[in-house]
Amino acid sequence: MAAYTPPGWPAGVHPPGSEEFESTAVAWLLDVVPPDYRLHGVLRRYPIALAALARYHSKACVEGARQGYRAARTELDALPPHAVDSVLAAYRKEGARLAATARAVGLVERALRGETFTPKMPREGTPAGRSRRGTDYTAPTPGEGAQTGQRGQGTPTGQARRATRTEEPPEGTPTGQARRVSKIKS
Repeated sequence: MAAYTPPGWPAGVHPPGSEEFESTAVAWLLDVVPPDYRLHGVLRRYPIALAALARYHSKACVEGARQGYRAARTELDALPPHAVDSVLAAYRKEGARLAATARAVGLVERALRGETFTPKMPREGTPAGRSRRGTDYTAPTPGEGAQTGQRGQGTPTGQARRATRTEEPPEGTPTGQARRVSKIKS
């Protein structure tokens, strides 16, 4: 049976635990970062270090594309409106590709650190194998809630999260009608 790879796993990288996983992961990560990173042998010897650099690089690319998109209309005011619209469309397309690459880098880094991925049971109303957020989850990414055991990105500190639960109906309520109760959790 082939190892499970989560949604967003990069094409060309073998599944974690396979014989070729590490070599294909290193080759893919070297394609993600600038070409000069290939000059540093330490990054080939220590794939986790390469993955960390690739994570920072890919996140910086996403942020650069976002800043460029936000400033395009004012910076490119000398261009005709249709050209600016085309530039914005290019930013949207590339931004989506860069964000997908950044997510894939995170998955590969997690696998290089020894994390295993397992398919999740689908929730009601979601496609099979996908959570409501569109990714599956097994543990926090490095630096995200690792100390507290939070799930994924979680709720930022100080922000409330709404949860609903079902209680037994109070006396006098017709049978079969449960009451929904909302609580604020922090």
